[in-house]
Formats: sequence, C-alpha cells, structure tokens
Amino acid sequence: QIKLAESGGGATQAGGSLNLSCTASEDVYIYCMGWFRQAPGKEREAVALIQPSGRVHYSDSVRGRFTISQAGAKNDLILQMMSLKLEDTGMYYCVGKSGYCSTEVVPSEFPLWGQGTPVSVSP
Repeated sequence: QIKLAESGGGATQAGGSLNLSCTASEDVYIYCMGWFRQAPGKEREAVALIQPSGRVHYSDSVRGRFTISQAGAKNDLILQMMSLKLEDTGMYYCVGKSGYCSTEVVPSEFPLWGQGTPVSVSP
C-alpha cells in the first residue's frame, strides 16, 4: 500500500505563512489527494482536495488563503498556507484515495493517511 509522509508543520504568528509537504511512497496516479486537519476537541475536517484531473477544492474557511498543488509525477503534495488565523491551529494530515472524491467528504473515505504534522498559530 502507498505510504504518505507529511512535513513542514510548525508555529507561526497570525497573518504568517507556512507550507506543508506530503510525499507519497509511489506515484499517486489517478488518485484524489488532500489535507484534513483536527483541532483539539474537534472532529477531523477536510481542508483541501485535488482531483486526478487537477481540479482543486477548498473548505470555505481556507479558500483564498490556502493553495493545494502537486509536483512532479504527482507524488509530492503541497499545501501553501497564507494569512494564517488562530483557528487554523491543529494537526494536519495528508490523505489519499484511488479515483475521484466528492467536494465534501468524511475521513473514512480515504484509505491512505499520513502521520500528521502540527500547525500552531499564535496571536
């Protein structure tokens, strides 16, 4: 099975920027890839998705501030985060599934998960 590994998490101040990376152990050919996050005491929520076609989707809370993209042979997933807010704090997970996924999904739809990388935004 394909393995996912995230990196790039850290701490920053509100209004700052942070970039997250996710590397797949194999080329994710015709996969829907994305990012979930989980804040303390909250359920995991989808943040951004990229379809096999390259079409991207964002949650309302991050649209206009975050950018998801893939590099190379689609085995390197990037999440560029700008104008970070306190509510962006949480553990960020790289996820994937074979084929297309909907714009609003639940965590159980994704068989592939990374270990998570933490993001902390302070005032």
